[in-house]
Amino acid sequence: MPNQEALCLGTIMADIGAVQERKIVVAIDEGEESIYALTWAIKNVVSQNSSNDTIILLYAKPQRAVYSTLDGPGDKPNKILFFFPYISHISNIFSNFLIHFVGNLFSSDVIMSMEKYSKEVADCVIEKAKRVCKDLQNVKVETMIESGDAREVICDAVEKIGADLLVMGTHGYGVIKRAFLGSVSTHCAQNVKCPVLIVKKPKSS
Repeated sequence: MPNQEALCLGTIMADIGAVQERKIVVAIDEGEESIYALTWAIKNVVSQNSSNDTIILLYAKPQRAVYSTLDGPGDKPNKILFFFPYISHISNIFSNFLIHFVGNLFSSDVIMSMEKYSKEVADCVIEKAKRVCKDLQNVKVETMIESGDAREVICDAVEKIGADLLVMGTHGYGVIKRAFLGSVSTHCAQNVKCPVLIVKKPKSS
């Protein structure tokens, strides 16, 4: 009896099989789960027999910028960076507390260093994913880095690109952590218009 993964993949491939030129968006991040999803997709989904497939490696750079409410009237808000990528999922009260608390803590040098580090992380993630694709034949590989909440970035990019398939890994968060942070893959699966392939990385023995 065919397993559920094979049945789901068969349904997805049937949906996009008639498309002559496919755009496959692969959402990547710092975790090994996304690299596994990319590797799995290359092996099982991407066609190397023609030049009709394009892989778009999409990285959503966490939006770490918040604006201090402690600035004087008429002043331009001071842009600060706070290393908490999931700030958009915190309650408004807690978010306001964080903004007030860290509002004037960072100097411009610290902010520049943090921005540089964020860019280096993004470049590193993209380069790692590109190495996975280096041996592909007759397949175009493009990269895309966008800042913001991963849910919004991925959904917006898929629509803008006109993707035929979205490939994602899953972190396998527990119930409590998923409730607090939310599930990016679940959100995207419910909101994008193209088929979504969510690849689960096997647990290490």
